Amino acid sequence: MKIKDVIKCIEEYAPPHYQEDFDNVGLIVGNCETQTNAALLCVDITEDIIDEAISKNINLVISHHPVLFYGLKKITGQNSTQRIVAKAIKHDIALYAAHTNMDNITGGVNTKICEKLGLTDCKILSPMKNELVKIAVFVPQTYSEKVRNAMFKAGAGNIGAYSDCSFISQGKGTFQAGENTNPFAGEKGKLHIEDEVKIEMIVQKHNLSKVENAILENHPYEEVACDIYNLANRYKNAGSGMIGNLPEPMSHDEFYRMLKNIFSLKVIRSTKPVSKAISRVAVCGGAGSFLLADAIANQADIFVSGDFKYHQFFDAENKITIADIGHFESEQFTVEIFYDIIQKKLPNFAAQIAEKNINPIFYIM
Repeated sequence: MKIKDVIKCIEEYAPPHYQEDFDNVGLIVGNCETQTNAALLCVDITEDIIDEAISKNINLVISHHPVLFYGLKKITGQNSTQRIVAKAIKHDIALYAAHTNMDNITGGVNTKICEKLGLTDCKILSPMKNELVKIAVFVPQTYSEKVRNAMFKAGAGNIGAYSDCSFISQGKGTFQAGENTNPFAGEKGKLHIEDEVKIEMIVQKHNLSKVENAILENHPYEEVACDIYNLANRYKNAGSGMIGNLPEPMSHDEFYRMLKNIFSLKVIRSTKPVSKAISRVAVCGGAGSFLLADAIANQADIFVSGDFKYHQFFDAENKITIADIGHFESEQFTVEIFYDIIQKKLPNFAAQIAEKNINPIFYIM
């Protein structure tokens, strides 16, 4: 198959639309039309990862962190990033990254952490804003079902775990066809009144163009009356972090032992325990200090994340316990998400988790 076929599977699962503004997701090196029969999966692309791909004759590397956050002005081998890109190009190895788009979706990095911890009743900790629009289209009654179903198929009408959500109201539309028209109903030059329905649906912004195209392809009018409204609603299926509940309350010592076992931790940087027991857990893979206030507002007993700075530990203010388990440690299972996506969509494609997913931070005990 082609590299673009593998990319399609990942981006249907984690649309690039959900990446943060600072990020650089997608195909970074290579040609999407190139044939491929295997992919190497990793958290970070290092020189060792490229060497492993070469040794295994794999021409596609899929990583969580993009090897390029900023543009390269020179490729002279003066640092590891330049050497990685140069070696990948030399050996015709494509480099692809799914970073904050994989962080920000339900089913992504934070969902995986919740699964590992056995949390229940999980939800996005800080849902995204300005991600939804409402689309309203006016359709002849006889075409109502056809247009509505086409909109559903294109991705409209999803609210939380519910699909095929719409509101339909009846009314009468008027129009007068001009000389250079081919009206669906009525006569040129005469005012026509048509029994119509107004179909309203919520759409995620990244699906809007597909829904608009579906309307135009299935609507009988030459000129389609369609209104689009930006919504202030938060989109509960995408955003930063997650929060959930433990099946049974645990002591801090029990919870820390579980963290160390699941994430293979040598050390946990923590504030002084606040609650007597832990029941409600907030998580964020990678650097999650920006979500501390959200974790407190959602009444989490503990916030599991990484990359807290010294002064940020004070911000807990004895309202929550912070457990900093490390950046790599919290995101190490992202490769399992990549593997599961590819195996489900492309069962005959060889996806391999890299042998050299190495944390750049070493802990001296």
